[in-house]
Amino acid sequence: MITMDLEAQKRAAAARALEFVRPGMRLGLGSGSTAKHFVELLAQRVRAGLEVIAVPTSEATRSDAERLGIALTNLDEAPELDLTVDGADEIASDLSLIKGGGGALLREKIVASASLRMIVIADESKWVSSLGRFPLPVEVVPFGLAATRRAVEAAAADMGCAGPALLRRAKDGHAFVTDGGHWILDAAFERIPDPRSLAERLDGIAGVIEHGLFIGLADAAIIAGSSGVRVLERR
Repeated sequence: MITMDLEAQKRAAAARALEFVRPGMRLGLGSGSTAKHFVELLAQRVRAGLEVIAVPTSEATRSDAERLGIALTNLDEAPELDLTVDGADEIASDLSLIKGGGGALLREKIVASASLRMIVIADESKWVSSLGRFPLPVEVVPFGLAATRRAVEAAAADMGCAGPALLRRAKDGHAFVTDGGHWILDAAFERIPDPRSLAERLDGIAGVIEHGLFIGLADAAIIAGSSGVRVLERR
């Protein structure tokens, strides 16, 4: 029953995000369970006559959108998007995010950065007082993994959030491989005192392709909970 409640909250947040979509928009389509609801609801509007074109942030989202009849493009054809709607694993009060639980963080950040506006949609369990309880995904190249992991853990310790960075495994036990052919370290920090500074440190580590700290990218968050749906704008 709890799962059904959560799914209903996710769908309610996705439905509210549809109110921001206008005919002719170039959209970024996020990845993950909440974004999947948005893609399904958007497809209903498309079948009813709404004309939009979209850039998916993962192969899974691309497959869903194609199956549902949403017209797709890419950032080479449409390098500037009007709006991206995506989910998050954690959302803080300043709308800084942790993303990448599904492994699509690199493409998600590229698409968000190419968008004039990003709206993040989530159920209320994703709203947190501070980031870090959800393990921070760090996308890395396979070459030199041990050295990269050591550098990530050292940088995090300097920022006051020590914890192990563990290689993500797929269901078959092998390393999880992203759509870009990279691996992911999941860094269990519990709490990140200064997400912006940590993001800057991680950006400078050789071997790190991207990380799941989304700072200053989300313009609004739509949070659905047991008491309804609220829209929060970044201050």
